[in-house]
Amino acid sequence: MNTEPLKDRVVRLLAEEIGPALEMDGTAIEVLDVTDGVVRLRLGGVCGNCPSSIMAAVMGIEQELRRRVPEVEYLEAVP
Repeated sequence: MNTEPLKDRVVRLLAEEIGPALEMDGTAIEVLDVTDGVVRLRLGGVCGNCPSSIMAAVMGIEQELRRRVPEVEYLEAVP
């Protein structure tokens, strides 16, 4: 069983595996909080300015997080 705190696992996964692909398109991810299975993050850069891009990115990130970190229930993007 993984004893690493949930926020640390989410931050590490985003930084090492999900973030680099988004950074290629000029998108930055900032993890604001992880509480009770809810990941709050801010997207910046190219994708951070277009509502349809934000929604597509959030859905993809959430799907990958939930697959790799089962404790994640949902993702909330904040401005």
